[in-house]
Amino acid sequence: MSPPVPLSVLDLAPVVSGSTSSQALRNTLDLAKHVERLGYTRFWLAEHHSMPGIASSAPAVLVGAVAAATSTLRVGSGGVMLPNHPPLVVAEQFGMLEGLYPGRIDLGLGRAPGTDPRTAAALRRSAAPLSADDFPQQLGELLAYFADDPDAPEDGTIHAVPAAGNQPPVWLLGSSLYSAQLAGLLGLPFAFAHHFSSENTLPAARAYRSSFRPSSTLKEPYLLIAAGVWAAEDDERARYLAAPSALQFLRLRQGKPIKLPTPEDAAAYPFSEMERLIMADRVKGQIVGGPDTVRQGIDELLAATGANELMITTSMHDLADRMRSYELVAGLWSTAASAQGVDAAGRSAHSCS
Repeated sequence: MSPPVPLSVLDLAPVVSGSTSSQALRNTLDLAKHVERLGYTRFWLAEHHSMPGIASSAPAVLVGAVAAATSTLRVGSGGVMLPNHPPLVVAEQFGMLEGLYPGRIDLGLGRAPGTDPRTAAALRRSAAPLSADDFPQQLGELLAYFADDPDAPEDGTIHAVPAAGNQPPVWLLGSSLYSAQLAGLLGLPFAFAHHFSSENTLPAARAYRSSFRPSSTLKEPYLLIAAGVWAAEDDERARYLAAPSALQFLRLRQGKPIKLPTPEDAAAYPFSEMERLIMADRVKGQIVGGPDTVRQGIDELLAATGANELMITTSMHDLADRMRSYELVAGLWSTAASAQGVDAAGRSAHSCS
């Protein structure tokens, strides 16, 4: 295996069939503590709305809960969908989190709503259409709140207390060239969603690096790749455990979102030929298999992208299977790290705090 880069986790707090969103959130806390013990670097929470199978609708709240339950993990949003929120509110929330857990919080920002148009309108309390052109302005407003000096003479300025002096590292997230280029131009670290936009991964990586301008935040490009990884004792078992996630995605594409089904239900589902084609397109960018298959898939992804960090997301019906998947990947990292003389998470290879 290639020299390990930092290894991190993206979690969506999956709600599984036969269970509840409350249990999904408790599972997220248990998973965070588990991967912390395994040496993972970051634990990010996604923002999705109006989806019965995903409980992570309020990243700031969940980031605080995970940070309180852990001690060494960097915890952050993967991400806050900025069009859904007033920048002032995001600044206050993440300034507060950074104040409570200094040096452990990441603020990952996306420009998509993370939901359907009707729900997005309800979140924004506006029926006006979203525009990509608005994102840089929203981002600028957000960053200005963190740079504000609340002790300056009163001039009518809005102060985002406690954001000033408590800015966590800001990341841009994306699945297209737009966010890649913007992150590069602003000199910010960039996280790419390979797990649902694998066809854009290499073009986005090139766009980010070619557009990168050094900033006070970052002197060189820092690219994180988020990938779907399902690891088990062998390839057959891994495919069996990954099938529910593919079926859940299919139902979402059909406008009928569901909780994460059991492997048995996924195996028994009567797929049409068209549905099989959709599923095949979905899984082509994923890494599914036993340790050797996963090692090869990760090596190929890191070699192709030159990523500075790998963030994996794994959705399985049984929490024990999901924890075991993260254990197996951490084991691959530990083996490679021992050969390279770095720690299991690869922290001496790269860093982006």
